[in-house]
Amino acid sequence: MRVYLGCEAGVDSNDLSILVDRWQLTSDSNALIALILTSTRLELRKRDEPRLRAIYVDFLSSTLTYRCRFGGGRDEALAKAIGLKGKESLNVVDATAGWGRDAFIIASLGCCVIMLERHPVVAALLDNGLQRIYQNKQIGPSLRKNLTLVYASSFTALVDMVPPPDVVYIDPMYPYRQKSALVKKEMRILQSLVGRDDDAAGLLILARQLATKRVLVKRPHYATLLDNKPAHTTVFTKKHRFDIYMPL
Repeated sequence: MRVYLGCEAGVDSNDLSILVDRWQLTSDSNALIALILTSTRLELRKRDEPRLRAIYVDFLSSTLTYRCRFGGGRDEALAKAIGLKGKESLNVVDATAGWGRDAFIIASLGCCVIMLERHPVVAALLDNGLQRIYQNKQIGPSLRKNLTLVYASSFTALVDMVPPPDVVYIDPMYPYRQKSALVKKEMRILQSLVGRDDDAAGLLILARQLATKRVLVKRPHYATLLDNKPAHTTVFTKKHRFDIYMPL
């Protein structure tokens, strides 16, 4: 995937060079998608659609903040789907981290979450969001312990993980039909970056071999079962469902 790399006026170009070296990125001046370092954050922009707002990872967005406060806590569907009971904590791997929102919610419930992301641009955005939220005096210290990022393919990282995770969470790329312009924009750009998750079926098999308690697959209501594998049980929300699979 071609990406243009740049920084806004007033930003030290050395900071961009550090980012490029860390994530082994290469800039293409003709690319339509741009990764721009500003004075406050790292942003993804569509150069051919300047009216679209920039995309960036924001774990303090009003949507996530509201959900953490009023989403139901351990009584919400996601908590039930991962199998949280009482005051226990779980070790969870988000094998398809994307923008990291569900991983953040799971971590806010007290679980220890490792996000796996194999695309360097998405990983760079996630890491930038993490570093910013780590500085938050209220929730930064707990998130530093409970929410981390590993830049790697889930197929290799899961095999090497010791001890194995209690739960593996999978949210494969799927054509979205929501009417929200924000969702359409974000998912369209994410899909253009990472492509389709054609290996998601193989990831499900591997996850079931390694997870000690369950594997959770998030799907839109209209989506078919991943690899047509019947789930052991399902938890529904208004827009999605969580298909739950037991270990093999």
